[in-house]
Amino acid sequence: MDFLLEGILAITPQQLVMYVVGILLIWLAVKKEYEPALLLPMGFGAILVNLPLSGVIDQVMPGIGETHGVIEWLFQTTIEASEALPILLFIGIGAMIDFGPLLSQPVMFLFGAAAQFGIFFAICVATLMGFDLKDAASIGIIGAADGPTSILVSQIMRSDYVGAIAVAAYSYMALVPIIQPFAIRLVTTKKERQIHMTYSPKAVSRSTKIAFPIIVTIIVGLISPASVALVGFLMFGNLIRECGVLQSLSDTAQNELANLITLLLGITISFSMRADAFVRVDTLMIMGIGLVAFIFDSIGGVLFAKFINLFIKNKINPMIGAAGISAFPMSARVVQKMASEEEKGNIILMHAVGANVSGQIASVIAGGLVIKLVSQYL
Repeated sequence: MDFLLEGILAITPQQLVMYVVGILLIWLAVKKEYEPALLLPMGFGAILVNLPLSGVIDQVMPGIGETHGVIEWLFQTTIEASEALPILLFIGIGAMIDFGPLLSQPVMFLFGAAAQFGIFFAICVATLMGFDLKDAASIGIIGAADGPTSILVSQIMRSDYVGAIAVAAYSYMALVPIIQPFAIRLVTTKKERQIHMTYSPKAVSRSTKIAFPIIVTIIVGLISPASVALVGFLMFGNLIRECGVLQSLSDTAQNELANLITLLLGITISFSMRADAFVRVDTLMIMGIGLVAFIFDSIGGVLFAKFINLFIKNKINPMIGAAGISAFPMSARVVQKMASEEEKGNIILMHAVGANVSGQIASVIAGGLVIKLVSQYL
């Protein structure tokens, strides 16, 4: 009978903590419907990898010898060695995005750039708190609210905190409906949130929509080569959408491919949530710094919009600036919901979408620039 109790007796307090974390992520996915396609596999995976003598990670089993686990294999091959899963996911994301609202209002590019302020602020905070520069850079990217970019940067930087960074990035993405309204209200008045905007977009030709992903890929590849894989696959997915001759592939990329990659990515990330690597004071610090980065990204975009309003006659609702983060399309929806609550009938969704999709591009470029800058000092 002893061998039947071997697993139970081997459970550590740290592993019990991870069971609670896993159950919490599943609860958020099921009860709150926060990014369920990602948080549910992450939560279940956190339980799997923390079972004593778990067969999903590499271990030495008594009487059997060394075994190889599928989750560790997935992590080593599709994230650690190649970043394949995060990059492939961007094909699906690119196929979902309509850049029309951005192309009809090019000024929205500025809001995507402004909403990356939190990244660099968090890097400074993490450095002051004693993290190595490579780890600080990786932690700062959490503020982009872009899971694939956070994973890519932390892997290229060889950060020791890939798991905590991935969990923080995706958790805060899922919590956009809670965090962003708080951040927006911190720096706006009710009158500012009630600013009414009309939407009169300029027509965007099909040739422009086809040319856009090609041009962006070339430009980003020249100025930020470290991010060209993410940007390139994002733009490739968008090109599939806009070319007009690959509708079935576009539908597949948006649905089956994106869903499958998201599921695999969630359960693969859970390898980094092993108790010995995750239940540490450093992890709590990373979660805290990541939250600060996320809040300051949102605030940075809002403050930029307020600055622009000093010089223009037709005022911009500053909440649009918060949509400049990368959490597409959640952030745009949150901004629209707040606008309609502040003033019934105020529809600023398409303005917010323009800022939101520009943030998707800006966050990836910011990640590449961070890699490039930090590499100069390592």
